[in-house]
Amino acid sequence: MDYSVTPTTASTSADRIAAIHADPGFGKHMSDHMVRITWNATTGWHNAEVVPYGPLMLDPAAAVLHYAQEIFEGLKAYRHADGSIWTFRPDANAARFNRSAARMGLPAMPADMFIDAIQQLVSIDADWVPGGGEKSYYLRPFMFASEAFLGVRAAETVTFLVIGCPVGPYFSGGVRPVSIWASDQYTRAAHGGTGAAKFGGNYASGLIAQREAADHGCEQVVFLDAAEHRYVEELAGMNLFFVYADGTLATPPTSGTILEGVTRASLLALAPELGLTPIERPITIDEWRDGVRCGAITEVFACGTAAVVTPVGQLVWSGGEVATSGDNATTMALRERLIDIQYGRQTDAHHWLHQLA
Repeated sequence: MDYSVTPTTASTSADRIAAIHADPGFGKHMSDHMVRITWNATTGWHNAEVVPYGPLMLDPAAAVLHYAQEIFEGLKAYRHADGSIWTFRPDANAARFNRSAARMGLPAMPADMFIDAIQQLVSIDADWVPGGGEKSYYLRPFMFASEAFLGVRAAETVTFLVIGCPVGPYFSGGVRPVSIWASDQYTRAAHGGTGAAKFGGNYASGLIAQREAADHGCEQVVFLDAAEHRYVEELAGMNLFFVYADGTLATPPTSGTILEGVTRASLLALAPELGLTPIERPITIDEWRDGVRCGAITEVFACGTAAVVTPVGQLVWSGGEVATSGDNATTMALRERLIDIQYGRQTDAHHWLHQLA
């Protein structure tokens, strides 16, 4: 697809970018440009452009504002030691984007178009990609129903955009064990619902549970299944893993209610390289509590693109709490293996990296 390019007339200075790179935070400083592509039922995908980052003009009757027909993705670009810029498994993000689109009644986007859109943004805003440490450039492709129409049906005009920003650690305190609140009042998803789609409504519905977690002194919330309220599903924005004393690495199966995380899939593939036996199976909240108490479960961690791999130190629920031993050696070994591949410090034997610049 051919792009028209309109460079910004107000480029951020090199000094300002350097200051942002020194302390980027997460999701606060957007780069100078964005990618925009339009779709409609007659023409399909068209009008691909790179334009200055800025506010959107939306009709008040735009369907997304009334019926929440939208999806998004999240992935990162990494600057390697030689200055080149790479991303990690964009084909997997493209595939999940299309699964989300199918669930939400939105058009499919060819994987090569999805990846090219990312490449277009990184090419023009390459100076925004930080180097050193674990800093990266977070990419947010998203699609929403922009048709001005108040009837209840799938929109016939859709807008796709990609924006990006330099980021540091997702948790401001760096890599350290987080505490988890087990919600017994709220659920994230049910069978037949939108749990497996990367859809904003899934996150919005979890915000009140996240507030509940904070009220109990916890940093994250874990949701249980909607049917029996027994089975561990995922956090508000991350998948969960359990390390067992026998060398098993277990994670709940996606089964339509859990987001199929790219980091999750990558860790399952890397586990045997560290002598672990990966398995996807149902895990109850009681197994989590009792397993930690008796030592059968030695480590628990959460994972996702934004936070990468984060140890879980404590599980809290109404009436009790339990903490792991604090030895997160396996968690950190998996984390190191993953980020070494992403930053080009280890051979990419799985061919997961894609060069952007």
